[in-house]
Amino acid sequence: MSSPDPIQHPIRHPIDYSPQGRAIRHCRNCGAATAMGVPSDGDTKERAICTACGTIHYLNPLPVAGTIPYLGDRVLLCKRNIEPRLGKWTLPAGFLEIGESIAQGAERETHEEAGAQIEMEGLFSVLSVPRVGQVHFFYRARLLSDQFNPGVESMEARLFSEAEIPWGEISFLTIKRTLECFFEDRRSGEFKIHDLVLN
Repeated sequence: MSSPDPIQHPIRHPIDYSPQGRAIRHCRNCGAATAMGVPSDGDTKERAICTACGTIHYLNPLPVAGTIPYLGDRVLLCKRNIEPRLGKWTLPAGFLEIGESIAQGAERETHEEAGAQIEMEGLFSVLSVPRVGQVHFFYRARLLSDQFNPGVESMEARLFSEAEIPWGEISFLTIKRTLECFFEDRRSGEFKIHDLVLN
C-alpha cells in the first residue's frame, strides 16, 4: 500500500480574530463553563467568569509585529499564500509569540515570510484596530540583500518602488496606511513615528 502524498502546505482555515470570535467559553484554569458578568472587585466591564472556580478571564488586544523592509527607494512586499486575503500583497508581519519582544517578532516574521536578510531600524508605525482587537507595530528594516527565499505563507516576495506598488491589491488597511506614511516620510527626508487608529 502506497503512502499518501506529503502535505506541501499546512491547511489554514479563516479564523475570526474579532473580540466576539475570541470569546472565552471555558475556564483556562479548570475547564468549566464561563458566564459573562461584571466582577465584584470594582471592575466596570463584563468579563468571562468561571462558574466553578470563579477565575476571571480577560480578553485583551492581540499584538501584530512586522517590518517595512526597504532597499534604496523600493520596499519588499510578500504575496499572501494563506487566508485571509489569499493572493494579496502585504508587508511581512504576524502575531507575536510568547517570549519575544515586538522587534524580535517583527524580525522573525520577516525571515519566515520573505526569507529576507535585514538590519532592524526604528519603530515606524503603531496602528490600533479596535474593531478586531488588534494593535499593529511596524519597524523600518534595511535590506542587506535583494535575494529572498519566501516561506510557505508567501507565494513570492518582490521589491516595489512607490509607483509600482499594486495599491488595489494590498491585503489590509494597516499595510496600506503604513506604506503611504513611509513614502510620505521618505519624500520629506524625515521618518517619524505614526500613531494611528483605524476604525
